[in-house]
Amino acid sequence: MKLTTTTQVSVDGVMEGNGGQRHNRPGFERGGWARLSFDTEAMALVDQVYQRADAFLLGRRTYEVFAPYWGAKDPGSSPIADALNTRPKYVASSTLTEPRWANTTVLSGDLAAAIGELKAKHRGELQVHGSGALTRWLLANGLVDEMNLLIVPVVVGQGTRLFPGTGPDIALDLVESRAFPKGITMQLYRPAGRPEYAD
Repeated sequence: MKLTTTTQVSVDGVMEGNGGQRHNRPGFERGGWARLSFDTEAMALVDQVYQRADAFLLGRRTYEVFAPYWGAKDPGSSPIADALNTRPKYVASSTLTEPRWANTTVLSGDLAAAIGELKAKHRGELQVHGSGALTRWLLANGLVDEMNLLIVPVVVGQGTRLFPGTGPDIALDLVESRAFPKGITMQLYRPAGRPEYAD
């Protein structure tokens, strides 16, 4: 199974609060910065990405945002809801014990081993959406096969960024790039070890 991540980021790398104000942490007042940039072509791409998934891997915070929203929709009410409600979901968490969203399994303990087992026993695509802390951990541990960035044409100026000020360095091979009418660009990368540095 191939593990892929999909993240909406601003030009300055912010991933927090892309969808709206509802789930903002205290002090973050700029939620909803991505929504108005999604035209029908960009949204069709997102629908296609979700439909490709054989299973989903989510961090606890993203799971807690997704479950009451997407889990409350009837399966088939949209391509995203259909995918999320009918395919297995795995949550990386040491605190979540009783997930209420159907077809959810909590992964705790040795997360790298659990993900390795998932990748070995299933075919297709295991997708991570949002889940910034989990995405960073997966990249640092060499578990990501492809990274999909949807770059939104806005500088948010505050908020949690996908990559912190310090962290591991990773070279990326560009696999595909697309631009959409309202300025969103999609960059699909494959991790390629550590980068080389000029003298």
